[in-house]
Amino acid sequence: MSEPSRSKELPVSLLTDPVMIEACQARDFGRIFRLVKARAGIYPSMIARCCDLTPSRVGEVIAGRRQLLHMDVIERISDGLRIPGHMLGLARRSWETPPSLTVTPREPAEVSASSVEPLVAGLPGADVDSILALADERDLSPSTLDALHSSIADYWRRDDEHGGETLRPAVVGQLRYVIDLLKAQRPDPLRDGLHSIAAELARLTGWTYFDARQYNQARAYFTESLGLAKAVDDRQFMANVLACMSLQATYQDKPGDALALVTAAQDQARASAGTAPRVLAMLAMREAFAHATLGNHTATHTAISEAHTQFGRIATGDRDPAWVAYFDETKLIVDTGIAHGRLGEAALAEPLIADALRREHASNHRGRAFHAFWLARTQLQRGKLDEACHTAMDAIPPAAAVSSQRVAGHLREFYEQLEPFRREPAAVAFESRLREMLPRQISGSPRP
Repeated sequence: MSEPSRSKELPVSLLTDPVMIEACQARDFGRIFRLVKARAGIYPSMIARCCDLTPSRVGEVIAGRRQLLHMDVIERISDGLRIPGHMLGLARRSWETPPSLTVTPREPAEVSASSVEPLVAGLPGADVDSILALADERDLSPSTLDALHSSIADYWRRDDEHGGETLRPAVVGQLRYVIDLLKAQRPDPLRDGLHSIAAELARLTGWTYFDARQYNQARAYFTESLGLAKAVDDRQFMANVLACMSLQATYQDKPGDALALVTAAQDQARASAGTAPRVLAMLAMREAFAHATLGNHTATHTAISEAHTQFGRIATGDRDPAWVAYFDETKLIVDTGIAHGRLGEAALAEPLIADALRREHASNHRGRAFHAFWLARTQLQRGKLDEACHTAMDAIPPAAAVSSQRVAGHLREFYEQLEPFRREPAAVAFESRLREMLPRQISGSPRP
């Protein structure tokens, strides 16, 4: 997906107008868009292009039928319309400082450059690596494929525990290695196995970019994964990749895209003989997320019911693909709660998310942080300020232990939702703990 074109600069008179300032502080995007149209001549269709939104979504916001709450979307509006970050409660945007005035902060280095240079000099160059690779016969056997599958399983475990930022170079390197193996003539079983492994590595790479909120890169790798799976007609894995792309679309506030992608995923799954009920349950839950983002209560509840029905059909002898093993009962429960939470049904969401959080493995730092912030949001929606802040404080240590911009985004959203209660003791305690452990996450947020 290409980057959206940017609008002309907003007039200084508009950016300094008290009405615009007030609208930005309240994040009243309906009023902001109307002011931008009236005072800057930027019409809704152009606003949509600049902010990577659909024209219909912009129209709904202007008409007051929809609110924009996702941090990703707010950042796109700031960047697309060139609204300074502080006006929307964001950190200073990269485009606000001219390059000539940009100062790179100096941080203490653990190892000096001079001590690293001898180490680098002692390593063979990239050209030598290529020569050695040509000389390598690269005999391939089923055990080689088993080893590659084992490394992928380990990558996913480490991704759950630590995030994918530092993991990505290793995954991309192995993806390139497998793609290189595909260039040689192989017996069909080995060649098909390599295609499947390459598809899994490409999806994992896309996932690490998605978790880092680098959506264009994520989409590129997901698309590559889709093509690799299609080459061996692995329709269940194609459904898996399309489900990932659907989830990303919900984060980008593109529910129409999310629904289309998950519907395509379900079509692929049904076209595959013997698709496991666990796969169908996972896909039904992704469908529920898309309907919930659209605000369709009936369709969301129907999809949730289908997910539970399919999950109830899981049998011991099912041949589940390895990539869907994560979708266990705990995941079903927490996703059900999140789907209700997306609909604003906090009373239904809270006990489900709380129950799943009690069951979740302690080593899954990202999952625990992510779900704890969802629980805190639902508690806040129910007016339970003290409980919400306590839950959010429990989420800070796992959030600090994992490198995930997706988790950081949920943290900032919760912090912003505390704005009306900023002086309450529970909120003060939460903010103090947050500034102690994750000061960068709120460095650009307004203080009372």
